[in-house]
Amino acid sequence: MTDAATGPLAVPPGMRWSAATAAFQIEGARSAGGRGRSIWDDFVDTPGRIKDESTAEPGPDSYHRSSEDVALLQRLGVDRYRFSISWVRVQPDGKGGPNREGLAFYDRLVDDLLAVGITPFPTLYHWDLPSTLEAAGGWLARETVDRFAAYTEIVAEALGDRVRHWYTINEPVSTVLQGYAIGELAPGRQLLFDSLPAVHHQLLAHGRAAAVLRGHGAETVGIANNHTWVLPASGSEADQTAAYIYDLIHNRLFADPVLIGAYPDLSALGVELPVQDGDMGVISAASDFYGVNFYNPTTIAAAPEGSPVPFLQVPTPDVEHTGFGDLWPIQPSALTAFLQDAKDRYGDHLPPIILGENGASFPEPDRVEGPLDDRERIAYLAGHIAAVADAVDKGVRVDEYTVWSLIDNFEWADGFTQRFGLVHVDHETSLRTPKASFEWYRDLIAAARS
Repeated sequence: MTDAATGPLAVPPGMRWSAATAAFQIEGARSAGGRGRSIWDDFVDTPGRIKDESTAEPGPDSYHRSSEDVALLQRLGVDRYRFSISWVRVQPDGKGGPNREGLAFYDRLVDDLLAVGITPFPTLYHWDLPSTLEAAGGWLARETVDRFAAYTEIVAEALGDRVRHWYTINEPVSTVLQGYAIGELAPGRQLLFDSLPAVHHQLLAHGRAAAVLRGHGAETVGIANNHTWVLPASGSEADQTAAYIYDLIHNRLFADPVLIGAYPDLSALGVELPVQDGDMGVISAASDFYGVNFYNPTTIAAAPEGSPVPFLQVPTPDVEHTGFGDLWPIQPSALTAFLQDAKDRYGDHLPPIILGENGASFPEPDRVEGPLDDRERIAYLAGHIAAVADAVDKGVRVDEYTVWSLIDNFEWADGFTQRFGLVHVDHETSLRTPKASFEWYRDLIAAARS
């Protein structure tokens, strides 16, 4: 197809098309239907944690408006819908039996999607750990792995007869680095490198959950890791070393165990992970796909003297950036580079890749009277889809592209100040208004199938 912003657009042949959301970001209704409390409920209820002091309510209010989301997805023409299941809506205290009212919500959503020909592709965990489990140590505690496996059993028992494709855990790197290491996200702890046991326990939980899902007939199971293409700020040895360490922590620490069954060498950081006999085999049991969430490259410089960490993120020069600011550069070629590097690094160990998230936020009004002309988002998406096509042409197998996000939502610590959606949402009335990017993506999908 041809795009007004970018000219002729290369579309990867045979690609599946998807759109994504996450439970805490769109559902609202935090006290409805027997739902329990998660670490994100605690976080938003703590003054000063959320940029605009918003509380994720009402927002899109998808708990009461899921039929509107399904209608939008049908109009969009996607093959699959990636949504997440709220652990505390299904199992309010993170242990014990299921909350039937919470399960019924997801049961209806799955049926509604299937009724219009859309494949449900749920994520079991998208950051909303039960508060009770965090109080007992959270992802720093190995017991949380057992709790997650039990929760997975409940969900698989309820939905596994109709849901065949699953993500286990979304972006464990974000939970570890932003949630446990520096405290920007829930649970808001500042443990620096002492946070790293949460890496192992989340990856182990992924492996345990995958086994449970396969026991209930799942056809494809995989993790969704956030990845970035790391660029040194200069050719200096100090910047090169800092970039290497950042790549190790952000990328390889999460990919290597899943794909090759071993952690990279962390001795230079003085870190030892709590690995027990048999753990790595559980983590690396064959994945049916490898989920990659990708937004932008990251430029790294050596940290100033006295810094508690050995790297510093700096703006990427000579590129535009998204509404998140100059640490969110727009450089689609970085996605091609990352995908090629993954293929070269992991070879036959790398299963088919699914782009689990890709999208951008730009400044947009709180209310609109008609379709918003979000041509910057269209250009961003077109550039990154072309980057995927370039990687495919170079031999990387990518089976699916997922746009983040279907609708504007609660953007974690930034509250309602950042808008990623193809659909504008008035966060006071929950009114949904498709943007120009919605129609563009719909036309792209239709053209790709023609």
